[in-house]
Amino acid sequence: MIRFTAAASGMAAAGVAFPISAAAGRPGSAVAAVDGDNQSATRMVGKVYQRHANRAGGTWNSLITMATPGGGVGTAVEVDPDTEVEAYSVNKIAVAVAVLDKVDRALLSIDQRIEVTPDILVRGGDGIFGLDAAYPSHITLGHVLAALLTISDDSASRMCGLVCPAAEINQIMVSKGFTKIQVKPVANPNRFFLGKTTPRETHDLLQALTRGALLSVSSTERLLSLLRAPIAFTDGIRRTMSSSQRQRIATKAGWFNDGRNEAGVMFDRNGRPALIYSMFAHGQTDPEDFGATHPAVQARARMGPAFLVSVDSLNMSASTIPTWPCLAYAPSNGGGDS
Repeated sequence: MIRFTAAASGMAAAGVAFPISAAAGRPGSAVAAVDGDNQSATRMVGKVYQRHANRAGGTWNSLITMATPGGGVGTAVEVDPDTEVEAYSVNKIAVAVAVLDKVDRALLSIDQRIEVTPDILVRGGDGIFGLDAAYPSHITLGHVLAALLTISDDSASRMCGLVCPAAEINQIMVSKGFTKIQVKPVANPNRFFLGKTTPRETHDLLQALTRGALLSVSSTERLLSLLRAPIAFTDGIRRTMSSSQRQRIATKAGWFNDGRNEAGVMFDRNGRPALIYSMFAHGQTDPEDFGATHPAVQARARMGPAFLVSVDSLNMSASTIPTWPCLAYAPSNGGGDS
């Protein structure tokens, strides 16, 4: 095991090491190569994470990697990444992947209609459908996915279950090599709790997605565009950033009980996936605080800008990693264009 000696004193005090780990068995896992300036940037991410995770307290299970010029991956943070954790809404990425996998196989279509009925609503939680006060209504599957991944709409999870039941979501994940990312079925086969994952499997899901190995190009672009949208989660990693910086980050957070999780991808200025983070935290103070002032959320907000600085210092010029350019942010004054 190779340790980052530049931050060794702080890590030793916490009993945590940030190794450059050998590749795990299946494709998409982290590999050991880190080159030149990229090694310095990777070390810096580890130091920033350690500082702010320590300040927040509680338990953290995390995996953060950075791309290398040759297309490999260097590990910046590795803290019990194979521990099964409650995923909460981070697993909505997996739900969307399963639905889009069926779209890719022509079993579903993005423009097919789904009925919104009063009994499908999750009231009092996160989302917009419970605020409509006009039912039944009909929306497209594309609208469902947009609500699921941007504002983390809980009713949208149930709507996804109408077209991709819990058992099928889990089977699709297993077929793609993800045995730990599993929703939790309930008596109604079309409903589920969001279940568990490991930081490594969530990391590897995002890596496979951005390497183009998980879905078709169109479905990959759709999923990433939603996670990078201006209205996607901004309390954590993206909080203290400009609008253009935020659009370089595809992120999904999850919160429930005392858990505060976030996983995503930072892209360089050319749209290459440069940093993948998978952070699951619980046990901090103020578990009833689901806003931006929770200690773990504040920690991630402090990590985000420093992570992006490290991304901007990477040498990615020779990288063969696929690029995923984002749309420029174009605000409108009420949509009054002719």
